[in-house]
Amino acid sequence: MCGIAGTFRWPDGGPLTDRLTETLAHRGPDGSGRYDHGDVHLGHRRLSIIDLSETGAQPMVSGGLALTYNGELYNAPELRAELAAHGVRFRGTSDTEVLLEAWRRWGVKCLPRLRGMFAFGIFDERTGELFLARDQLGIKPLFYVRRGDGIAFASELKALAGAVGGLHVNETTLVASLLYYWVPDSRCAYREARKLPPGTWMRCHPNGRVDTGQYWNLRDVAAEAQAGPPADLAAVVEDSTRKHLLSDVPVATFLSGGLDSSYLTALAAKYQPGISAYTIGFRAEDAKFEAMPDDLRYARTVAERFGVDLHEIEIAPNVQELLPHLTYHLDEPIGDPAAINSYLICTAAREAGVKVMLSGMGADELFAGYRKHLANLIALRYQKIPSGVRRPAASLVDRLPVATSKRGFRSVRFAKRFLSFAELPEETAFRRSYTMYDRDELLGLVNPDLAGAVDDVLTEHADTYHDNLLDDFVNRMCLADARMFLPGLNLTYTDRSTMAASTEVRVPFVDVEVVRAAFSLPGNRKIAGRQGKAALKEAASSILPKEIVYRPKGLFSAPLRAWMSRDLAPLVREVVHDGALVRSGLLRREALQQLVDEDAAGREDRSKHLWHVLTLEYWYRGATEAGAAERAA
Repeated sequence: MCGIAGTFRWPDGGPLTDRLTETLAHRGPDGSGRYDHGDVHLGHRRLSIIDLSETGAQPMVSGGLALTYNGELYNAPELRAELAAHGVRFRGTSDTEVLLEAWRRWGVKCLPRLRGMFAFGIFDERTGELFLARDQLGIKPLFYVRRGDGIAFASELKALAGAVGGLHVNETTLVASLLYYWVPDSRCAYREARKLPPGTWMRCHPNGRVDTGQYWNLRDVAAEAQAGPPADLAAVVEDSTRKHLLSDVPVATFLSGGLDSSYLTALAAKYQPGISAYTIGFRAEDAKFEAMPDDLRYARTVAERFGVDLHEIEIAPNVQELLPHLTYHLDEPIGDPAAINSYLICTAAREAGVKVMLSGMGADELFAGYRKHLANLIALRYQKIPSGVRRPAASLVDRLPVATSKRGFRSVRFAKRFLSFAELPEETAFRRSYTMYDRDELLGLVNPDLAGAVDDVLTEHADTYHDNLLDDFVNRMCLADARMFLPGLNLTYTDRSTMAASTEVRVPFVDVEVVRAAFSLPGNRKIAGRQGKAALKEAASSILPKEIVYRPKGLFSAPLRAWMSRDLAPLVREVVHDGALVRSGLLRREALQQLVDEDAAGREDRSKHLWHVLTLEYWYRGATEAGAAERAA
């Protein structure tokens, strides 16, 4: 895992590449390098995982090709053997060299053969062409800016924003961030910057022409898998987990005690006995106020059963200090407090010498494990209940408080959330089941001039949701999540927050073969009765005890309500009354105050809304202050 950067036909590209690379130092504290060839400059920061010697250093140059690469190829041993059979002689054991030689032999056609997570730039000295590519599922990031005939690219947006200059905040993207509490992978927080989409490549010609292509399409893969036979899920997940253990340094796991992390930890312990795992707990008063389940006891059960070396970390952070730090590292406004958990876990693991960790990320999206998936199915049945029964019940729930001064009521929060979408059409209901506002609420929150942006963002969700060839409601939800929720939120915060701690996190469920297996299963095998992730639970039952497989769903989150009522209350008041978002006119003060009042009175749970407003405020301050300083200079 590394940080990559570079420039192509860009004035002063060498010094700019150095500045970009330096900003990415946290992604690769083990080494750095730069390659220059005419007006092409490639930079690299190295986190040494496989082949720790200099033969794995980057940018890697061989036979007229220069490569700067961020990621891991889990099928590198198989590709190496195939290339060796064709006469390729390798100098070292890195997957970087495997990728370079695969490109030499197959060119762009090597991309669908790669199984892993990656983003890279490769320059061909003979043709003068620079290629950029990103992995199939968007696990690894790649941002770029085009200016005239030139291109600058980097692993993180902050590098481009700080070094390139002349970038302006994209207000439509901020509206999308408010709706989702994260930024869709199709959008970027600056108007002039772009993300290379998952499963695509870009070719930059020496005459300045640029063309792009797609080598892997999740929509088509899901449709093909649906038409085929159901996969042996247990075998596919075990194979993926085994491959994700490939490393020349110690590997550990996240272990929340939930199904996904427990399953991966048990499988990993099978191949690496005594593997370390890291879990979190919260202060008792915070957990009680949030009505959070006791995940620690489940994590301890798994660790004891499989001989895992468990490390427990209590999450009691100074959130006022962490908030601006994480907002900077997350690159774009992301309001999921789980990023704090990931950062603190990886910080502790790094201090113990661990560079690589496995995460259960992706299983909920692919196997219908979120409450919203079951809730949307239940909504179909709810709509058949006579309205004369539904209306009084809804009125009663509406009057119930979500919290008192001492504790929160999760069941009331869930009921209110359910009733906010239960009578809506399929796509609208699905969107409303996990986003922060409906259309009218969002219009009331933002500047009236952004009404068009609100409709643009809602239309994008509808277009993405309906762009599928699936005849199964559950799998349509899973596909939408895998295309939007997974790359836009979970993979993004995982990459940025863990790389901020110089730690590589691998996600065995977000694997091309696991994805194929997931969409080969019909929806009634993913949600059976009221049981979400049914197929994955069936597969995990071969190794995990039933008390883990069928335990109540845990939450990889944080005690937001406790933080809001205690640690962050003064900051919320400051942002509402004199924040940059309010002063700029982007957000309406009275609408923000209404959120605060509803939350304080316990009428509605607005803690997540307010947390995201804080993250957006800090991000916006950083973006606009940097722009103002640049203009003054």
